Amino acid sequence: MTGNNLLPATVLKRKAVVYVRQSTPGQVQNNLESQRRQYELVDVARRWGFRDVDVIDDDLGRTASGAVDRPGFERLVSGLCTGKIGAVLCLDASRLSRNGRDWHHLLELCGLVEARVIDLDGVYDPCRPNDRLLLGMKGSISEFELGILRTRMLDAARAKARRGELRLSVPIGYIWHRDYGLGLDPDLRVQEAIRLIFSRFRELGSARQVLISLTADNFHFPRPSDGRKTVSFDWVPVRYRSVISILKNPFYAGVYVYGKSEKRTEIVDGRARKSYGHGKPFGTWDVLLQDHHEGYIDWSEFERNQSHIAVNAFGQKGGIKSGPWRPRVARGLAHLRPMRKAVGRCLLGAASRASLLPLRTYQSDAGQATMHDFWRISHRPCYRQRDIEGRDADGDRGRNGS
Repeated sequence: MTGNNLLPATVLKRKAVVYVRQSTPGQVQNNLESQRRQYELVDVARRWGFRDVDVIDDDLGRTASGAVDRPGFERLVSGLCTGKIGAVLCLDASRLSRNGRDWHHLLELCGLVEARVIDLDGVYDPCRPNDRLLLGMKGSISEFELGILRTRMLDAARAKARRGELRLSVPIGYIWHRDYGLGLDPDLRVQEAIRLIFSRFRELGSARQVLISLTADNFHFPRPSDGRKTVSFDWVPVRYRSVISILKNPFYAGVYVYGKSEKRTEIVDGRARKSYGHGKPFGTWDVLLQDHHEGYIDWSEFERNQSHIAVNAFGQKGGIKSGPWRPRVARGLAHLRPMRKAVGRCLLGAASRASLLPLRTYQSDAGQATMHDFWRISHRPCYRQRDIEGRDADGDRGRNGS
């Protein structure tokens, strides 16, 4: 660490950068004192003797764990590479980085261009071994602190979930009451809509058939007005996603579940990218408490429903589906089989009079025809045997010059 009298004039002639960051949008809105203290570092830079002071606050509301891009930090690194930055000011090391990769990369660049790192405790020169060691320890403590905080929060959430007291987001048809906890939505129309889906599935045994039946009845299903909170609803035509999500959700069977999904991490462009919401197999859920709350169905019916859905999805023996899954084009062509057979009979009748060759490539007086012609004709319902004979007659007249 160095004092003011040891800052060289070449460093003071360059620009000082104040880096401002808060981890979440909630902190940006609520933790105003921390934000104010970071902006006050501009005065600290001027007291150290810098005349040109710049503020980088592009990363307000962005985490420094390395999981997301930080355009402000990238701009800071680019400025260091140009050699125009003489000092980087931060409230503490955790504002600059919460992961060792970014922190040590920044220190390496500061050491190459002889830039200083300044916080409320003093000035650090990364070129000096003792300062570099102290900065390295500060970065490690910052990264370790983040891991400790995350672990404590997750452990507390799991412990509360094992007792069934963690207030998870509930599906449509349930609501958290302030006085007596979790219960059914008091809106009877919402309850009736959900019960109707389960009753139709008992009757039809297929989620797709339930959708077709409800659509025929002009059934409308509630959807949150804001897209997330189940406070107010818009009633819209039912969709397959609504039907299958209700049938597959164990919450409607009175079961409290925690840990149904997991996060996955992959390396993209040298950075860790985390994605959430990946479903886990049934036996690997963290918490499953039966008879936790009032359900629309019981647990045994839920298990039967899952068995029916699994059988239908894979076309197994005894399922509702009539056959294995086929691409959409193939399913559409299946409806054209009667038409193709009728047109085929017409073509064969014409072939007997026009001396056609086998079906795939044949020769008539009207010229050569292929399977392409067969498909083209088969998709025109106006073609009949007399139309084909008329086409042969037109070919004869054209060939005779009449």
